[in-house]
Amino acid sequence: MIVYFAGVGYDGVAGTDRHVADALSAMTPVLYVDPPRSALTPLIHPHLAESLRGPALREVRPGLWRLIPRVAPGAGRPGIRWLTATLVRRAVRRAVAELGQSVSAVITVGPDDVSDVAPQARSLFYATDDLVAGAVLLGLSPRRLRAGLRRQLKNADRIAVVSPILQRQFATMGREAALIPNGCAPEAYGDVDTAPWPEDVPSEFPDTGKGVAGFVGNINGRIDIELLEAVAAAGHPLLLVGPREASYEPVRFPALVALPNVCWVGRKPFADLPSYLRVIDVGLTPYVVDDFNLASFPIKTLEYLAVGRGVVSTDLPATDWLRADEGGADLIGIATTPAEFVAAVEDELTMERTHTLAAERRRFAARHDWAVRARAVAELLGIQQEVGGP
Repeated sequence: MIVYFAGVGYDGVAGTDRHVADALSAMTPVLYVDPPRSALTPLIHPHLAESLRGPALREVRPGLWRLIPRVAPGAGRPGIRWLTATLVRRAVRRAVAELGQSVSAVITVGPDDVSDVAPQARSLFYATDDLVAGAVLLGLSPRRLRAGLRRQLKNADRIAVVSPILQRQFATMGREAALIPNGCAPEAYGDVDTAPWPEDVPSEFPDTGKGVAGFVGNINGRIDIELLEAVAAAGHPLLLVGPREASYEPVRFPALVALPNVCWVGRKPFADLPSYLRVIDVGLTPYVVDDFNLASFPIKTLEYLAVGRGVVSTDLPATDWLRADEGGADLIGIATTPAEFVAAVEDELTMERTHTLAAERRRFAARHDWAVRARAVAELLGIQQEVGGP
């Protein structure tokens, strides 16, 4: 069994952790470990209340289990972190024993080295973000994150990263890292064009003749609101799908979503995304160009292509890496200023949505699906797919 210490809950916005764990579970049993939760978590984060009801260990489907460790309040405080780590390790060992499994590998994505939950297992530190660069945005201590990163690079058997920037950064710190970028799930969007129209998007919303631009993901400080404002100001219908961080643009964001050509529907389950992606003609990856985002690998860029839609992104190393792949430069538009961003969006919208073009986009995305990424992770850990699956 692989124990996967994730950075986000399994039922949160589907990201690297969930997708990689899902794909790995087709090869070998996986225990997905949510970040630890306390009795105060539902009060601080009401949207998590429902997921915390029920047993701490639950089966997601055959071969994949989810564990939500229960800990004391103040889990991240300096004087309580040791207790939190102890409780998490205890919960994981109890869950593994209850499932009658043995641990062959441990994957961690955060700064806390918990690989000693199974000392004989192979360990992989999988860096999916530059946490130190994003410390302020994440509300975490840069000093603690930096110390945690050094421990992970020292202790992990293997290192993997999602972006070329992180790969180069770790090389300067003395560790070779395998580049395993984020992927996409083309099979989840096979019926997108026949998906039911979402109830919270007015049927007349796209009736402008200009085509719909859309954004799917977390709406927070990573997102350049000036780019979204520019697209809306150009008269394009703009669909926003995803939770908004409460502190994000307290004046500008409400003004944006109050516009008649902007529709914001909030957080949606991954299974519902095809309905919303059906609405859009071009997907947006409007990331702020800063150190945190330069080291990232936005999943949404590939997901838009997996749906057969055009995509426009700010100029990030991850975008350059995809554009360097065969055919990528013709399928992914890039821009650096609001005016260039709007122009790139309009260039995409002038392209007729033909079956041939959609199929080309989907074929490109399929070369980067999560199964490919999971096989690379499994290879690093020396794990072979079990005959017949888990």
